[in-house]
Amino acid sequence: MKLFPNLFRRKESLAALELDFVRGRRMSPWAGRALLLIAAVFAGDVGLSVLKLKRDIVETQARLEHSGRPVVAARKASPEEIAAARETVQRLSLPWPQLFTALESAASDQVALLAIEPDPKSGTVVISGDSKDYLAALTYVLNLSRAETLSQVQLVRHEAKQNAVGFSVSATWSGGKG
Repeated sequence: MKLFPNLFRRKESLAALELDFVRGRRMSPWAGRALLLIAAVFAGDVGLSVLKLKRDIVETQARLEHSGRPVVAARKASPEEIAAARETVQRLSLPWPQLFTALESAASDQVALLAIEPDPKSGTVVISGDSKDYLAALTYVLNLSRAETLSQVQLVRHEAKQNAVGFSVSATWSGGKG
């Protein structure tokens, strides 16, 4: 008891503390009533707006039915439009992730790709780009030929530009035939 001499001397100074956790803070009765009134007015306004819109829809439909004009049916698509739509669907259904994986595996900081042109009918892809020099273009073609998704990779065009070499590579895309 010698370590804490003042700890046990003043027992009479501690007073009982009474806490009431159940009783809440008393709010003004007007706040709840005002909020209820605002909510009722808002709900009534929304209800009237919905009724007005329904009435407008019914009136517009009645006017269209009594106008005497026939309802225009969808126009027939031409064979060219159908072929273009079919080709678009084929291009969208190609396995693009495999092609992009092959292109990323062959990537080099010496080469910048400019275009990727797939042909779903023949299953080929033409890749155009620019490289720092001719050796970088050939290295890129070699890296592409190592990709599993691409076969028959060949350089089909190269052109010396100022400070760069433009090139095009053709390849058969194993997932590209639709």
